[in-house]
Amino acid sequence: MLCELKVENLALIESLHLSFDPDDSAALVVMTGETGAGKSIMLRAIKMLTGDRAQADWVRSGAKQCTVEALFEVSPSHRQLLGKLSAGGFGDETTVIIKRVISDKGRSRIYINSSLATAKVVRELTDYLINVASQHDHQQLLQPHLHLDFLDTLGEHWWERTELGELYKTYRSRSAELADLKKQEQDKEQKRDFLRYQLSEIEEAALQPGEDEELAVEKKKLKNSGSLIKISQESYRIFSSTVSDELNLIRKNMEQIAELDGDALALTESISGYCFQAEDMIMELRQYRDSLESDPYRLEQVTGRIDLVQRMKRKYGETIELVLQCAREAEVELERLDNLESQLTELEQEVKRLRAELIQKARELSTKRKATAEHIEDAMEKELHSLAFNQAAVEVRWQGIAGSVDEIGPAGWDKVEFYFSANPGEPSRPLAKIASGGELSRLMLALKCLLARKDMVETVVFDEVDAGIGGEAAEAVARKIQELAGHHQVFCITHLPQIAARGTAHFRVHKSVNGGRTLSLITALSEGEREIEVARMLAGDSPTDQTHAWARELLTKSQLLQTGDPVENTDPPS
Repeated sequence: MLCELKVENLALIESLHLSFDPDDSAALVVMTGETGAGKSIMLRAIKMLTGDRAQADWVRSGAKQCTVEALFEVSPSHRQLLGKLSAGGFGDETTVIIKRVISDKGRSRIYINSSLATAKVVRELTDYLINVASQHDHQQLLQPHLHLDFLDTLGEHWWERTELGELYKTYRSRSAELADLKKQEQDKEQKRDFLRYQLSEIEEAALQPGEDEELAVEKKKLKNSGSLIKISQESYRIFSSTVSDELNLIRKNMEQIAELDGDALALTESISGYCFQAEDMIMELRQYRDSLESDPYRLEQVTGRIDLVQRMKRKYGETIELVLQCAREAEVELERLDNLESQLTELEQEVKRLRAELIQKARELSTKRKATAEHIEDAMEKELHSLAFNQAAVEVRWQGIAGSVDEIGPAGWDKVEFYFSANPGEPSRPLAKIASGGELSRLMLALKCLLARKDMVETVVFDEVDAGIGGEAAEAVARKIQELAGHHQVFCITHLPQIAARGTAHFRVHKSVNGGRTLSLITALSEGEREIEVARMLAGDSPTDQTHAWARELLTKSQLLQTGDPVENTDPPS
């Protein structure tokens, strides 16, 4: 249950700290106030904690950020929620603190037990903590595609529905693979011939890694062979005659110098070494010269090979390595095509099995849904009776199906729509054709009461679900909300005095001007202040003594109902 709520700098709220009795898990907390006083801001704060979108203009003017923080106490028996908290790294304590911070730049941060969390994670967790029903929720009843969601939630079929959805996804995926495989089977021979041609062409080319670079070097050498021969011959002639003779003379002169001056011995040895090296270089230059030849035929061969390599690279890859990789892939694909028939047989058997399993699960889920639909019709009749629909009926109508796998979707093959009859003798009509907002509000309240009994959510928030309701219906709605508060913590933002009088805690939302700034304030009301507020709700700003008397009677009646004492009829004073 929600134990504390803190709000700072959210719209007209500057600072707010509300505490709720943690020992009173079954309670009805009502919030009342004039239209525009700021009750919607409270709902906005609560929805921010559930991961809803937030906007920068929600931050109070002049503030850098707004903050909403709530403390929840979780029942130790709520293992599913506690398991999710532990799995998400948010601890395993039964105390859960959720904090949302919005900057004036629009940046948003959410924390769970002081650890950062994503909006998706927060939405998943708060689904187990709090349920919000606003005055606009009844619009969901006007959308037939959501009716199956209501039915599955009330029947607790979401696990089977999710399982069926996964099976449907697998079936569609494998069916698409089968269709693709059949198409490949039709084109198999043509593709096989094409792959064999590619592989044969690459193998016949017999390319070697790095061959293109070697060929480029060889081509350049062959193209310039005439110049190379001429230059190397001239260089050899000079080196082997003029230079060699001069070096020999220098070496002999240095030997004479060494005989005359012992200090020149080291220099003589070095110069002699260079002379011997020169002789070796002359020999290497001669060998290089002798290796050169002008070979137009070889040049033509190399040029042709280079053209072949370039052609293969244009067709199969930018490098020789990629061309060879293409050949390997062609081999693999040819092997796969050779095994295509056996793969096709196996996949056909798998798709057939998945189809049968999918139809079976869809049929089983449909059977369970029909049983749930009967229960919903009976349960809604009772709920509506307690909401002043004495002989109203809700009917779940099914769209006819042939039982074909082609009719199955991620949610199965069922398509349902809720029909409603407010009075005996009148035919049931689609909810979308119900004109009365009050009827829709009570229908949604009845559904919410059924849903509340099905889940582990301890805190339920009603935001003006009493819109368009008055008279006997208002009293019936008040009784129903109080009944729900017998086993849930219920927050109710309301304009109905009948509901306000039944609250175990009553807060008034009102505006105030301080220092030229407008503020929304929320004040816990004492018993005397509650009488004044209920009287205002009954008669506006000019309540009479009779109005106050009626307000006191409503409050007294509420107290007697909470204690279980007998209650006399309290009609409005004449």
